[in-house]
This record gives sequence, C-alpha cells and structure tokens, in this order.
Amino acid sequence: MENTIEYIIKRNNRKERFEEKRIWNVIKKAFLSLGYVNNEMTIDQLTEEVVEAIASKFVLDNPPTVEEVQDIVEDRLMYHNFSDVARAYIKYREEHKRLRENRILELIEKEQINAIDEQGTEFVLTRGILTSRYESIIGGLERVNVDLIVDIVCRGVYDGVRFEEIDQLALKELEYLMEEHYEYGFFAARLLLDKLYKDILECGLGSPHIEERYRQQFSEYVHRGVQEELLDEEFLKFDLKKLADHLAHQRDTLFTYLGAQTLYDRYLQKTRSKNGSAKRVFELPQWMWMRVAMGLAINETDREDRAIEFYNTISNLYIVNSTPTLFNSGTKHMQLSSCYINVVEDSLDGIFHNYSSDALLSKWAGGIGTDWTAVRANGTDIKGTNGASSGVIPFIKIYNDIAIAVNQGGKRRGAMAAYLENWHLDIEDFVELKKNTGDERRRAHDIHTALFISDLFMKRVREDGNWMLFTPEKVPELHKTYGKAFVKAYERYEKNPPNPFKVVKARDLWRKTLTMLYETGHPWITFKDTINVRSPQDHVGMVHSSNLCTEITLNTSKSETAVCNLASVNLARMIVNGKLDEDLLAKSIKTAIRMLDNVIDINFYPIPEARNSNIKHRPIGLGVMGYHDALFKLEIPYCSQEQLDFADMSMEKISYHAILNSSLLAKERGYYESYRGSKWDNGVLPLDTLDLLEKERGEPIKVNRNARMDWDKVRATIKKYGMRNSNCLAIAPTATISNISGVVPCVEPIFRNIYTKENISGSFLVINRYLIDRLEKIGLWDRSMINALKLHNGLLGNIKTIPEALRNEFRGTFEIDPTWIIEAAAMRSKWIDQSASTNIFIDTKDGKKVDQIYTEAWKKGIKTTYYLRSIAASQVSKMFDATTAQHAAGDRVANATVTQQTISTMHGTSSKNASCSMDADCEVCQ
Repeated sequence: MENTIEYIIKRNNRKERFEEKRIWNVIKKAFLSLGYVNNEMTIDQLTEEVVEAIASKFVLDNPPTVEEVQDIVEDRLMYHNFSDVARAYIKYREEHKRLRENRILELIEKEQINAIDEQGTEFVLTRGILTSRYESIIGGLERVNVDLIVDIVCRGVYDGVRFEEIDQLALKELEYLMEEHYEYGFFAARLLLDKLYKDILECGLGSPHIEERYRQQFSEYVHRGVQEELLDEEFLKFDLKKLADHLAHQRDTLFTYLGAQTLYDRYLQKTRSKNGSAKRVFELPQWMWMRVAMGLAINETDREDRAIEFYNTISNLYIVNSTPTLFNSGTKHMQLSSCYINVVEDSLDGIFHNYSSDALLSKWAGGIGTDWTAVRANGTDIKGTNGASSGVIPFIKIYNDIAIAVNQGGKRRGAMAAYLENWHLDIEDFVELKKNTGDERRRAHDIHTALFISDLFMKRVREDGNWMLFTPEKVPELHKTYGKAFVKAYERYEKNPPNPFKVVKARDLWRKTLTMLYETGHPWITFKDTINVRSPQDHVGMVHSSNLCTEITLNTSKSETAVCNLASVNLARMIVNGKLDEDLLAKSIKTAIRMLDNVIDINFYPIPEARNSNIKHRPIGLGVMGYHDALFKLEIPYCSQEQLDFADMSMEKISYHAILNSSLLAKERGYYESYRGSKWDNGVLPLDTLDLLEKERGEPIKVNRNARMDWDKVRATIKKYGMRNSNCLAIAPTATISNISGVVPCVEPIFRNIYTKENISGSFLVINRYLIDRLEKIGLWDRSMINALKLHNGLLGNIKTIPEALRNEFRGTFEIDPTWIIEAAAMRSKWIDQSASTNIFIDTKDGKKVDQIYTEAWKKGIKTTYYLRSIAASQVSKMFDATTAQHAAGDRVANATVTQQTISTMHGTSSKNASCSMDADCEVCQ
C-alpha cells in the first residue's frame, strides 16, 4: 500500500514530516539490543506492515501521534511472535519516557517551561499554578489527591504547551486514576465543566463570580439562541430574570465524567463560530435543564412557576425526560416523542404509504415498531394480476433499507423493528431475517425483529402439539382477535384450512425461534394475549405489536399511529438516609405526569396518523432507572426475596402516584377523548387485569395480588374525574439518560463492578461506587483489591478476601440467575399499564434453560421481553497488561497483570452468541 501519511504529531503537539526510515531504525535497534544481526529483510517487512497499518488507520487530515505509531510497531512485533524483541522495544519506550519526564520535571522546578493561556498569553508554568487550579474545583472530593494529579500532568507537558492541552492531558490521566476511586470521575467532570465555563462565562468553576455569571448570562443565552434560530422565540416572553434567579449551578457537580462528556458532546445546544466552519457549544448544563423546562411549560398559564417546578425536578435528576425531549424541548422544532408504532395493510398502496410514513418518522428521530402480519405470504394469489405474491420478507427488506437511507435528524441511521404473529406462513423465514448466513436478499441486518405470540401457541408447545401456519388474507380473524376469540377462530381455520397452509410441530418452531434468539438476539419475544387482555384501551381497538424497545403497548390501526412520550424516575435519587423518600417520590411523579401530558400538546407530529392517535388517547410512559443503585444504597442483594419485595413495593408506589396524578390532572384539564368504556372507566386497574388474564387463559397466573397503597382512593378519584392519559407507565431502556444521571440503566442489574463503557463520546471506565464505599468501610479498598477486581473482570465471586455477603450482594448480570430477573419483572408488571424493556442475561448454552426462562415469563403474565444477552468470547478484551497498567498509574500498579471486559453503552457487542446488535449510539426510547 502506498504511504499516504505525510506528517506525524510529536509529543509537543507539533507536526513533523513522517519518515519511514525512522521506523526502520528503531526496529533495527530493538533487534540489535538482543544481539540479532543480519535481519534486514525481516525489518523491511515489519516496516512495510507498520506503514501499511498507519496508512489504513489514519487519513491525511488526521495524522498519527508518535505514541500511536509506536503502538503499531509493538503490535506487528507481537503478531510475528517476536515477543522478546517487543519486550526490548517496550523497555526502550519506557526508558525514554522516564528520561523525558525527568527532564520536564527538572525544567518545571527551574521554572523553565512556558505555557500559553486561553487568551494566548505566555506564562511560566509551575506546580503551584496547577495545584491552585485543581484545589479550586475539588470541594467535597476527599479521596482526590491533587499532588498526584499534578505529578502526572507535569510529566506530560512540554515547553510552549497550551493550557487547553494541559486539561486534555489531565482528563486522559484521570481516566486511569478513576479506578483508584470514583471521586476522580467526578473531578474529571468538574475539569470538563471548568473548561466549558471559561469558554462561555469567561470564569472557571472555582471563581467566586460563577453563580453571578451563570445567572446574569442566562438572558444573553436565550436571546442568542432565538437570534440563531435555535430556540423558540416564545422564550423571549418569559420573565428571564425570575428563571435565572432559580438556576443552581451547584447541580452541575452531580454529573460523573461520563455524564458530563455525554451532555457536552450531544445534548448541549451548539451554534456555529463566526466563520461558520465549526459548531461551538453555547449552552451550560443548567441552562439546558431550564430550556427543557421552559419548553414543557410554554403553554402553561403560570409558565414561569411551572418552568421552575419542572427545572427543579429534572436538574436534580429526580426525573429525567427521554433523549428527544432533552434534545428538542424549547427549540424551533419540538419533536419530543420517542416511539411510534404502526401497522401495514395488505396492499401495495398500504405498504408504500407505510414506507413513506416510516421515512418521515425516522427523519425526525423516532424509533419505530411496525406490525407486518397483515401482508400476505409467499406464493399466495394476487387479485387483479393473477400472479403470486413474494410474501412479506421482500417488503421487510425494503423496510430495512429505509432504515439505512433515512437517518435520524442527520445523526444516525433509523431505528426500526418489524413484528409478526407466529401463525403467519412466512414465519420460518422471518425468524431467520437476522441470520448471518444464507441468501442476503432474504436478510435484514439493519432492523430488529420480534414475534407477537399467542397463549394458544405456548400451550401447543407445552403439549407438543401441531401448529398450523396460514396466509393472513385467508384467515382475517386471526389478526383481529386475541384470547378466547382467537382460539375459537384459529381452531375453526384448523378444521377447514384455506390454501396455502403448512403444519409444523409447535416445539420445532419454538426451538428454532429460541436458537435464533440465542445466536442473533432476535426475534424478541412478546405475548399478544397478555398485552391485549391487560390493555386499558381494549374497548377502542387492539394492540398489534410493541415498539422498538418493547415497552410500549398501544393500539394501532390504519388511521392511528401510536405515539408515546417518555420519562424516567431516578430511583437512586429517591433513596434518602437509607430508605425510600415517599414524599419526594410523590412530588416528583406529580411533576413528571404534568410534564409528559404537556408534551402531547406542544409536540411536532411528522404524520397526521400520529397526531390523531396521540391527541385522542394521550398516552404517556413513566419508567424507572437506577433501580440497582437503589438496591445498593439499601444493601439489598439482587438475588433475594427482599429484592423482589422492593421491586413490588417501589413499582406500586410509582404506579399509584402516576395514575392518581393523571386522574387529578383530568380534574383540571378534562379526561382523554376515548376514556369512556375503558378499563379505567370501569374501575379496572392494572393489578385487576391479572385476574382477567387468568380467566381468559384458563389457568393460574402465579403472581401475588398484594397491595400496600390506598387504591380505593385512586378508584374514587378516577370515578369522579376520569383519567387524563390512556396509559401512564412504561419502563424504557434509558441507556443514554442513565449515563447522564450516573446510574445503572432502567431496572437492570449492574453489568460488572468495573468495566469499560463505549459510545460515540469515547471509552469510559465505569466502577461501582457503592462497592468502593463498602470495601473502604472494612479496610479492603487498596491497590491489591483493585488489581484483584480487574483480574477477575469486575466480578467478586473468586475474591475470597471479600466477605461472602458482599460477594453475593455485588453480583454482575451474568452471575444472577435470570429467574430473579423474571420474578422481579413479574412483580413490577402487575402495576404497569404498558410494559417494560426486560433483558434476559444467561451464562449457558443449555437450550432447556432458555426455554424455561421464556416459558416462565409467559406464565407470570409478563407482556414483553427484550434482548437475550449471553457471554461471548469475542466480547472479552485484554484492556490492561503490566506495562499499560504501570503507564496508567505509575509505580502504584507495577507488576499488575489484569484483564477487563468491555461492553457497549446500550446493548453490548454483536457476535455469534452476543445477543445484542443494536447500534451502541442509539438514543431512541432513552
């Protein structure tokens, strides 16, 4: 490969001409240091491979650094089994690094290193300047060693270094120090915020003027946003001073480094620089929260007071709205909804109308779930042409390509899920859509697939019975019915099956489904009858599918595209002084319900079917995140009856206040249009629907019906005022907003106690702060414990120095029997009027165990499941070796050989057994 690299970035950040001969020389010296001579041909080959690797990895406008080139040299030496030469080369690098650092430290002590500040002024860099800077922002972080940070930073500077480069160096080194203590992560966040403050407010985090500037410049920010046509001009009619007086800049310190960086990269509003060449952040975090609050209060009569109420709730991270709302509230284009669900008709007009609708929804960053069940099967007759249909698969292939072609707001490809009921004649091909082998014309790698499964099918699997597949236009009742009515229609069609049809063993189809689910993560399993029997809106339609993340269960039809607007209770913030703060929870949920209801009226709807549905039914979805954080704070093991009791109790309280406040909002604003005849209108609450499901299914639903709250009060309130919203509760995945909030996503258990989380903002070390606190209390948190934790991939099971009770309490996802997850999901499900994104984690290849898990989910009345996640060898990455660890934290980690497992931000890494393949940067439903 021809070398296309012209420059290399030196350690002083200056560009120099890239010279291939230098690489040849350094490899030669490494061979000679071990007495190897006459190796010119080998060295030529290695040099050529290094240059090719550089050329393939880097582009002209992004040249490699010296360190990156040296890493590639190491890699090539190891690849060709020159391990002794590689060790010599590593030793050479370390020796020269120490020499450089010692020279720099000597020059700093002599005050002979100059730096350049933000205004371009040159000054002498001293340890005292750095120490003073860091001490000014450290307030309250008792475990952060400023002297250590200064030492590490001083070793990496050079004469003429710019102050912003010093910050970048500090942030890079803090990433390594975060394993020492989680407070280094909060310190890194403050360093990032300090830079942001200086860019916008022209004073740093430690300045005595920060509060005054933060508030004074808020009005300027709003006017600039309106002038730049980024913010709604209605903002200028607010009392901006009143709002500014309530800004609390101290809440910026709630962010971890991951949270602050995520906000900085993706959420804070950006404007173009004067020459229009690059985007520049002009929004501070508390301004962002106030922008969101103002946008949600824009139609309120007392909008300043409501905006302040909303602001205090979201800026304290008690409740966090979904990403579309955080992105767009208060902007010129308020597309605030997360999820859309639609159904495809069996006609070319219907199919292509759906393509058009999905393209528009995707354009405006909506996640889409589409029911394809009505489309006729392969080989069936087409009226009018006397031809044969090619079935549903080719149309889903086009659906797949739309997801690629129409990206979300110019940011990322579309996010779509295709649903099919498993009596459809094309079901066997549908199940294999995500398979990595076979005819690519019948594969759809860029969407997600899910099944809508009836109780009858699950019973046939249990009984080892037959299962008949039909083409939908010949059995129209199957798509329009559920429960006993579905059974009656299905058995009638079985007796006189219309051609074409096919008979399979139910267990064979189930086995194939679970095999594909294990291998590819698809199709997801959702339960048609459970969803519809328990739906509060069964009087005005039918649920035909769930959404992209399986937590939304709303009616769809030709004229109605379901829409849902999401927010999540941060349960971690609700634990105060060792218990659930019920007053704070009630107050926060009251505000959340009002905010979510407001979204419906101010929202932009890309298609009329979405507006029709949302205005008519007004569904919202309040969920949960930080569940495992709450357990850690309460010292409750996930694998315990106490955890199941907490799942039941906490979800009941959330449900109680959500439903009650929707009814009280109906008192103020009126009930939703289709309220009459609903389960709410008939006095039937989510808990009551378990009895309905039990009756419809004809067998027990073994979930307790215990209740702690005064539900008679809720029934009386609903009877008097009705409900403002057809649906109130849905637990979304929350991957991105949980990053912002610094908690474990939704109701999932923590992945591991130390791991690397990857997203488009970079790689971030995540370490369990609660574990550190507990180990510190008993004197076990030290360097040897850190090394042991990393050696065991963040799992405690084999670290015998940790008490057994702690090892049990701090289990990772794959150490938790999935039965606990199913049981907890069942406890929550009895209080939820929609559903929850429930991931299943397994550490087995035993098909019987997988079957047992999903069968149990069905038996317990769980409506939907999400990904099946399994451990895959390809997920394990050797993130640290002795040299890397020593480089990361100096002599404190010498001789440590450790490993660390990585996981993507949302869904892990795709591989044969890694069940999850959704884009790690997906922000839908979160």
